[in-house]
Amino acid sequence: MKIAFIGGGNMATALIAGMAKDAGAGVQVHVVDRDPQALARLAAQYGARTAGAIDAAVADAGVIVLAVKPQQMREVALELAPHLDGGPLVLSIAAGIRGADLSRWLGGYGAIVRAMPNTPALIGMGMTGLVALKGVSAAQRAAADGVLRAVGQTVWLDDEALIDPVTAVSGSGPAYVFYFLEAMQAAALEMGLSAQQGRELALATFAGATQLAAQSDEPLEVLRRRVTSTGGTTHAAIASMEAAGVKAAIVEAMKAAAARGRALGDELGAD
Repeated sequence: MKIAFIGGGNMATALIAGMAKDAGAGVQVHVVDRDPQALARLAAQYGARTAGAIDAAVADAGVIVLAVKPQQMREVALELAPHLDGGPLVLSIAAGIRGADLSRWLGGYGAIVRAMPNTPALIGMGMTGLVALKGVSAAQRAAADGVLRAVGQTVWLDDEALIDPVTAVSGSGPAYVFYFLEAMQAAALEMGLSAQQGRELALATFAGATQLAAQSDEPLEVLRRRVTSTGGTTHAAIASMEAAGVKAAIVEAMKAAAARGRALGDELGAD
């Protein structure tokens, strides 16, 4: 399979690295980017063919991954439109850009999959939500799934409108985790532990609790209550967070992220 990447940034690099680990994949990678240093790095590390602009090698690809910033997508799509005669799958990993707008910029092209990966893809532990437009074949859907499964797990959606909630939950989600870890480390420091001890304790606790939840069939609420004895230390902490409205604030924050995704689509999709 020949895959062309328009954009050679962090997420494109993660996807290329993930596919490179599968020695039997037989994937030929071509990368287009305006940054010569990024192209040199990808060529040296993964043997990718490279170019500074969309070229004939892109037109020859079976999958074209659009890995540019949302603000650049319209310009890139207009440049790409004349190179789609071979009927490739166009896989967009840009936040906010709606399939209908991308299709319009591509001259009415319909073989498009929208995907929202997250940064743990950089270590092969990503989570990606995907949705396929009506012009996507079963084989193309499988190809999109294969590309994203190279860096983690995938969840397919039936409604494109759900991409914005996925962005809010998992796309932006790593930042929430880091934010909470920052708070745990800060608390540890204020209570007399060193910054390094606070970091180690917070990271190990988060990783262990996540794995415990992943390996359990019980609801998260049950797992939480099991560690929260009435009148105990954990109960005091949870009660304090509840009084401060922490859970409600997190829910509202994620709704704000989803709303921003919708607004971004409105802004960037307008002509």
